[in-house]
Amino acid sequence: MEKIIERNLLYDFYGELLNEHQKQIYEDSAYQDLSLSELADTYEVSRQGIHDLLKRCDKQLIAYENKLHLISRFRDVKSLTEKIKELALKEDGDRQEIIDLADQILELL
Repeated sequence: MEKIIERNLLYDFYGELLNEHQKQIYEDSAYQDLSLSELADTYEVSRQGIHDLLKRCDKQLIAYENKLHLISRFRDVKSLTEKIKELALKEDGDRQEIIDLADQILELL
């Protein structure tokens, strides 16, 4: 399950950097949950060809994340925002801590 979520996140952030053919096959694999056989029949390509294309796409998307770190920044911002929300909901929330967390978010952006 974790791998599926990670693949979808990678595609959400970097999918537009793939060419149209790659995007179509990747979306059918990830979002329509089509098997290699179904994809091969649909695109009139061998199962091995589909497998290789999906592996190349995965490697390419991972390489983009390794260079750009958009997903890791997204997760950092999300975590800091959740902390701010928790502090804001506390009756005795420390305003300075909220300001510090907000400053950290701004640095990430």
